[in-house]
Amino acid sequence: MQSSGQPHDEAPWSVGFCDCFSDMKTCCIACWCPCITFGQIAEIVDKASTSCGASGALYTLIMFITGLPCFYSCFYRSKLRKQYKLKGGSCGDCMLHFCCETCALTQEYRELQNHGFDMSIGWHANVEKNQGLAMAPVVEKGMSK
Repeated sequence: MQSSGQPHDEAPWSVGFCDCFSDMKTCCIACWCPCITFGQIAEIVDKASTSCGASGALYTLIMFITGLPCFYSCFYRSKLRKQYKLKGGSCGDCMLHFCCETCALTQEYRELQNHGFDMSIGWHANVEKNQGLAMAPVVEKGMSK
């Protein structure tokens, strides 16, 4: 049994946090119109229970009211990380979004691309295109007898 409480089988992210400049198109969209990038990420992570447009609009509203949309977007990073068993923690997720929202969104967008999603077509079209995407990774239960 581990004493740290962290699962030992967490995978590394497929792209680095500061690798945003290796995909300039995504980086620019995440910088100048983060609501678009966030909406696309949220739709895939939520498996279309929220639409890209609704998520992007809520992100924009939070951005204009508080100036800190990272309070909303960091929760989606945590959901993404848990779905794909990626390294990290909730506190770190929020800190990454607070320090560089553009880098965080670009990394998440590219991570989903590397898991086989075409981010421009949304959840439903991705599922139609590839039925294997509809299945989340199997998460093993805790200790058993």
